[in-house]
Amino acid sequence: MVRSVPKHSFSKPIIILLAFVALLGISLTRDFRSASSSAYVSFATTWGRDKYHIISPNVSSDSPKKFEDVGGNNTDRYPERALVRTYADLPAPELKWEQMPSAPVPRLDGYSVQIKNLLYVFAGYANLDHVHSHVDVYSFSTNTWTESFEIPADMANSHLGVATDGRYIYIVTGQYGPQCRGPTANTFVLDTDTRKWESLPPLPAPRYAPATQLWKGRLHVMGGSKENRHTPGIDHWSLAVANGKALEKQWRREVPIPRGGPHRACVVVDDRLYVIGGQEGDFMAKPGSPIFKCSRRFEVVYGDVYMLDETMKWKVLPSMPKPDSHIECSWVVVNNSIVIVGGTTEKHPVTKRMILVGETWSVIGKMPYRAKTTQAGFWDGWLYFTSGQRDRGPDNPQPRKVVGDMWRTKLRLLH
Repeated sequence: MVRSVPKHSFSKPIIILLAFVALLGISLTRDFRSASSSAYVSFATTWGRDKYHIISPNVSSDSPKKFEDVGGNNTDRYPERALVRTYADLPAPELKWEQMPSAPVPRLDGYSVQIKNLLYVFAGYANLDHVHSHVDVYSFSTNTWTESFEIPADMANSHLGVATDGRYIYIVTGQYGPQCRGPTANTFVLDTDTRKWESLPPLPAPRYAPATQLWKGRLHVMGGSKENRHTPGIDHWSLAVANGKALEKQWRREVPIPRGGPHRACVVVDDRLYVIGGQEGDFMAKPGSPIFKCSRRFEVVYGDVYMLDETMKWKVLPSMPKPDSHIECSWVVVNNSIVIVGGTTEKHPVTKRMILVGETWSVIGKMPYRAKTTQAGFWDGWLYFTSGQRDRGPDNPQPRKVVGDMWRTKLRLLH
């Protein structure tokens, strides 16, 4: 039980249900292929002087053959029993999951936004050599995929920044094309009532997977990776917007985020902006490759948590118990609680491969399998997630197949 406090009290508890998937990012190379993951839901501790209670569930990932086979063979797999407790799944109650209709296409590093009963899922990788250029829409009311429509030809296909005001969806920067191609600074807005796209002023510099959110009438874009796809950016820009229109011709520079990097959850709760998890470093294009072939680089996954309040000052909150990234669209807010489904954690100390997170504060239930870069939604008491990359099986948390599965479970958070 969590003690209730008045609505606008600064000490209001925020419960975060983190469903960390035990799957590593895109299995773009051998290192990704060997990553591990976890699949459960947990409940957590407090943040800072205000009691921010956190709950976290877990999942894992799979990558298709084209992802698995990049850069190595399959001779160095480590079964889950080889994982020390820090890296292995934790015991957890079983949640009753129900499989729903799968997405029209599997996708990794897709992006999503929920508006009322509809989940809009954007672009993403099908495999290393193919990216999607459309939006799929799922209706939680009918539990069916209802339509697909194209994105603008010059919009990014992955590593986007996304946010919504409840009608308009803002799409900022990202990677254009497959493999590890370059980023674009282009920014768009989708009117979900008319399905029409419009352009907005481009970001001052292109970024990969920046933390993005609408807050106090402005579209905020923070961090991400710089143009080489690996160097963390700490820049923070904002643009005044209303009803799908930019109210300014240029982005305004804001206070930099304390730590840079991509693949973070960015959430507004009780009029405060939270940036959760992330990483420094990412795959880069192999020098001289005509197809911008992805090449593994050193990465540091972290569990930092930052809050930006009305004074426009960053507050550093206690870190997550385990590092986690690739969670930018894996969250929902339920009764002032943040639910995150999926993620990637630090490398295993023996294999030196990246692993996906399987727990945080205290575990409250298992996901159907480990997975990362999931797209999450919540409707009528049901927690949904779709897509991402899942594990190789219950006893092997390494990533394998990119999927389009849709799952749901009844979620009850007690305050």
